[in-house]
Amino acid sequence: MRFSDRERRDLLVAWLALGLAFALFFQRVSPANLLAFLTSRAFVGAMLLSLLTVGVGFLLHELAHKVVAVRYGQHAEFRADYTFLALAVAGGLAGFIFAAPGAVYHRGRLTAAQHGHIALAGPVTNLALAVAFAPLWFVTPLLAQRGVQINLLLAGFNMLPIGGLDGKTVKRWSIPVYLAVAVPSMLLAISAIFI
Repeated sequence: MRFSDRERRDLLVAWLALGLAFALFFQRVSPANLLAFLTSRAFVGAMLLSLLTVGVGFLLHELAHKVVAVRYGQHAEFRADYTFLALAVAGGLAGFIFAAPGAVYHRGRLTAAQHGHIALAGPVTNLALAVAFAPLWFVTPLLAQRGVQINLLLAGFNMLPIGGLDGKTVKRWSIPVYLAVAVPSMLLAISAIFI
């Protein structure tokens, strides 16, 4: 699997921007104390935590789409959406998060099932990551909590059958598969809010 220079850059920028957005959000940083926070040791810890949880969840979600698309003979590349990344950072500073960092674009002829498989790969990866983070609760509870929470939220959100989200593509391919993945994903995402 190959990555162009642009794709590597876009993945890195999206990973760092999401890490910053969520670090600002979780630390409840206000614009008034932004500079002090960015030069503090608390920033380093918050940024690392976000990169390891949100960042890894995002990266592996997108790479899962790419892997399956390439498996089906597609040319697939991630493209960052710099406008939405800037809005995510601004939102994190304002106390709310909406992150749409970009997407994997692919081209070539595909069946509805192949499109469905590509779309399903991202949310299923987030569910698997939530399971992988859970045992860390005994070693580093905050990392485990954040990793489980973020990945369940990513899976549930992406399974919504609207707009350009994965759920719409999966539902178009197979309603039974959609329901089998979307219902538990959304229920787990709702429960993750209260973790």
